[in-house]
Amino acid sequence: MTQFDLSRPQNYWFNEIAKIPHPSRHEKKISDFIVEFARERGLEYKQDHVWNVIVEKPASPGYEDAPALIMQAHIDMVPAKVDGSDHDFENDPLDLYVNEEGWLHARGTTLGGDDGHGVAYMLSLLDDKEAKHPRLQCFFTTMEEIGLLGSMEIKPEDVKADRMINLDGGGETSTGISAAGGCNVYIHKDIEWVTSEKPTYCMNISGLTGGHSGGQIHLEKGNAIVIAARVIEEAFMKGMDFELVCLKGGEKDNAIPRAAFITFNSSTPFEEIKAIFEQTQSNIKTELEFSDPEICVSVEETDKAGRYIKDGKDIIDYAYLQPNGFQHRSMAIEGLTLTSLNLGVASTDEKEVFLDTLIRSAMDHASDDLKDRLCLLADKCNVRFESPMRYSGWNYEPKSEMREKLRAVVKEFGGELSEHAGHGGNECGVFKALNPKLDIITFGPIGKDVHTPEEKLDLESFERSYQMLKKLVSMCD
Repeated sequence: MTQFDLSRPQNYWFNEIAKIPHPSRHEKKISDFIVEFARERGLEYKQDHVWNVIVEKPASPGYEDAPALIMQAHIDMVPAKVDGSDHDFENDPLDLYVNEEGWLHARGTTLGGDDGHGVAYMLSLLDDKEAKHPRLQCFFTTMEEIGLLGSMEIKPEDVKADRMINLDGGGETSTGISAAGGCNVYIHKDIEWVTSEKPTYCMNISGLTGGHSGGQIHLEKGNAIVIAARVIEEAFMKGMDFELVCLKGGEKDNAIPRAAFITFNSSTPFEEIKAIFEQTQSNIKTELEFSDPEICVSVEETDKAGRYIKDGKDIIDYAYLQPNGFQHRSMAIEGLTLTSLNLGVASTDEKEVFLDTLIRSAMDHASDDLKDRLCLLADKCNVRFESPMRYSGWNYEPKSEMREKLRAVVKEFGGELSEHAGHGGNECGVFKALNPKLDIITFGPIGKDVHTPEEKLDLESFERSYQMLKKLVSMCD
């Protein structure tokens, strides 16, 4: 078995941080480790209340007049393990090994290469007395994997440079050029229960394929919650009386819902309800022929609920009327979704019916426009609107000096730089909002199967990318 060569600085520091448990929300130990690292080297540092750490290193000789440079990586990791594993991510170190092909793994768990490779690179450069570079600001951020929460606590006055290398990228010869920002919209319908003696039915939406609301929203996949609302609305317009008992569907705001159900009371004969639902199913099958042809709408009588939600149709009206899915595409980048929204979760408990929608856009004003529309619609539908948090997008900029420097480095190492834009979010947008002048690139080595126990890091690429990074930083004079 190939050895993990700890004489190489990036390997050494990756190995050190692998000894420290650091899943999201449990980053204090690794944050304190970075603080102690800075203290021992006499470097300026700042640690905040959510355990973000900013470490600054003076410019090397000859670079004193060069503008400062930001490097950034997140210190949390996704904790996933194989079935049957007793690994405790809050207390146990990762068990690293290298396979015969030269890929680094963690035995039975995620590796944390996302974003351990970036953390290791920054520690290596901060520790290197011979490296050539301008003044460095290294941001070690927390809770990225659960919503960019750490970076959103960074203050504008902390960002002291106009150029930045985000080290949460990958692929060695590729760089990001755009990312979506986002915000959540929460809709609440407070429940007042009313007695009912009508028969009770359960209508199920199934057979949909779902998918990620960032990467697959443009594929016109069916949204089970939206479809469930449509089925009820079309039946209501055809004369079915309706009393809402329960609405549920979806699992996460960033996943297109594959299934949903509505429990309701109605005095309309069952065969009539079933016939109306079957016609709606037939229509939707035609509409989704190439994206979700296995859509199924089923209904059956169930135990009598004996009650219903007063004015419950208000929330069905809202779910039916709100815009959903793909909204706008980029005219500058082929195939890039610019703006979308996903009604991802519906739930009902004793006190309220709740809907969770995730809005995404590379342009903050486009997100704001959708949020304002949903707020107005909520008012018209007599439901309560809430939007507690947002993160900014990173819109494409045709000119980038940092991108051209990276292009030159990649060429020097025998490659050709590729550019990619995604509809998911990352911390670049958060930093761009803190300093709109930032010229940002993303960079990192080749890794695979991130966020799974099969995660692995190509050690040859890890080494080569570090040398490329050192070259790139030396060009920032």
